[in-house]
Amino acid sequence: MSGQSITDRIAAAQHSVTGSAVSKTVCKATTHEIMGPKKKHLDYLIQCTNEMNVNIPQLADSLFERTTNSSWVVVFKSLITTHQMMVYGNERFIQYLASRNTLFNLNNFLDKSGLQGYDMSTFIRRYSRYLNEKAVSYRQVAFDFTKVKRGADGVMRTMSTEKLLKTMPIIQNQMDALLDFNVSANELTNGVINAAFMLLFKDAIRLFAAYNEGIINLLEKYFDMKKNQCKEALDIYKKFLTRMTRISEFLKVAEQVGIDRGDIPDLSQAPSSLLDALEQHLASLEGKKVKDSSTAASRATTLSNAVSSLSNTGMSLSRVDEREKQAALEEEQARLKALKEQRLRELAKKSYPSSATTAASPSSTSGGSISTTAAVDLFSTPGSSNSTSKVPNDLLDLQPTFQPSMQSISTMPPASNTWGGFNPSPATQAPSTTSLNVDFESVFGTKSASTANSIIDSGDFDGLGGLLKPTIALQNQSQPLAKQQPGKLVGEDLDSSLANLVGNLGIGNGSTKK
Repeated sequence: MSGQSITDRIAAAQHSVTGSAVSKTVCKATTHEIMGPKKKHLDYLIQCTNEMNVNIPQLADSLFERTTNSSWVVVFKSLITTHQMMVYGNERFIQYLASRNTLFNLNNFLDKSGLQGYDMSTFIRRYSRYLNEKAVSYRQVAFDFTKVKRGADGVMRTMSTEKLLKTMPIIQNQMDALLDFNVSANELTNGVINAAFMLLFKDAIRLFAAYNEGIINLLEKYFDMKKNQCKEALDIYKKFLTRMTRISEFLKVAEQVGIDRGDIPDLSQAPSSLLDALEQHLASLEGKKVKDSSTAASRATTLSNAVSSLSNTGMSLSRVDEREKQAALEEEQARLKALKEQRLRELAKKSYPSSATTAASPSSTSGGSISTTAAVDLFSTPGSSNSTSKVPNDLLDLQPTFQPSMQSISTMPPASNTWGGFNPSPATQAPSTTSLNVDFESVFGTKSASTANSIIDSGDFDGLGGLLKPTIALQNQSQPLAKQQPGKLVGEDLDSSLANLVGNLGIGNGSTKK
C-alpha cells in the first residue's frame, strides 16, 4: 500500500469544506501511506499548540478520532503525531492530555487485514500504553521528566528526601512502559515503526538522564535517612540497576538500526560494592549484625566512587542531548534561511512586473503606443477652448440664436423648432388697427397667401421688443395647401409679378386687373 487512499482524500476534503484547517492537517499527517508523518504537517500542528486561538481539546479529539480507524497505519501514525506534539509542542497540550481520565484505549487493538497488521498491532498496544503513562506521570508530578532542568542545581538533584521517594517510583513506571516496547532491529521494517522508535529513543535518553540524577540525589542522602526511608531507597536503587541493563539493550538496538554512535551515550554502572554498603547500613539500622569491615570511611569512599560513575553517565547523556539540541537548532536556522530566501524571491517577482510595465489608458492603441489625440469632453460647453469638436446631439447647440432685430423678424421664414412643433411666422399674425388696410378677402379668398412681403408696423411689438398676440382670428388658416393655387401671384418675370400684386391689392384708380 502506497500513496494516499481515496478515504484520506475524502476526509481531507470534508474538513476543507467545513473550514477546519487543523482537522484537515491531522488527516494529512495520518494517511494510509506506510511512512512516518510528514514534517510539514507535524510542524504545523506543533505551531498550532502555541496559538492561543487554537482549541486544544478539539485538536486532541481529532487525534483520538483517528485512532478509532481499523488500519494499523492510521492508528500508528496518530500515536506518533500525538507523541511528537507532547514532546515538541506547547506544554498546554500535554496538560490537557494529563487532565483527561482516559487517553488511548487500544489494549485490544488488532488489524486483521494482513500479516503485517498482526505484527504492528502488538507495537501499537505497547506504544499507546507508554503515551498513557507519560500523561499520567505529568498529572502526578506536574512536569515532564524529559524536559526538566538537569545538573547540580537541577530539579531531581535538589529535591527533598520525602518528595524524592515519592517521585522516583513515578519515573520508574514511565521508564518501564518505554522499555516494554521491546522491539528488535529485525522488526523495524517500515517507516512508521521506525518513526515511533526514534521518538522513543530520544525520550529514553532524556528520561534516563533524569532518572540517573534522581538516583545520585538518593545515594547522597541515603546514610542520613531513617530506617523506613532507607528501606524504600534501597528498593529503588535495586530497580535502577535492573533498568540500567534494559536501557543498555535498548541502546544496542538503536546502534544496530544505524543511529550514529556519537548519539548513543555511554552508561557507567556503579560498583557492586555500593550495593553491599547500602544493605549493611540498612541492616545496622534494623539491629542486625554487620561485618566489622563496613566502617564509615569505607562507606564514604564507596559512595563517592558510585556517585562519580553515575555522574559520568549523566554527563554522557547530557552531551548527547546537547548535540541533538544543536542539530535541531541548525536545522531550524537552515529552514528559516530557506524561507527568507523564498520570500525575497517572491517579493522580487512581484516588484519586477510592476516596474517594467505601465497600465494602458482607454485611449491607448492596440500596439501598445499611447494616443495623443485629445479626448472628447461630453460635459464641456460649446464655447470651451479645450473642446475640439461639438457633440452632435447637444440640444442646446441646436437652438437658434435669437436676435431681436426688426429685419430678422420680418424676413424670417416659418420653420419647425427644435422640439418638432410648428412656429407661426410673425407675418401670419393679424395686423393691429394702426397697420395698412389690407383686403383679406381678395387676397386670401381664393388665392394663395403671400407672407414673404407683408409689412409689419412697429405697433406690433411690445415695450420689450416682443411680438404682440393677434386680435383678429385668421381666416382660412387651416385650408390645405394642396387646394391653393400656387404660381398665380408670382409670374414669369418681375414686371408681371408686380402687376398682379398691384391688381390684387387694388392700388391706384381701381382699374380692373389685366
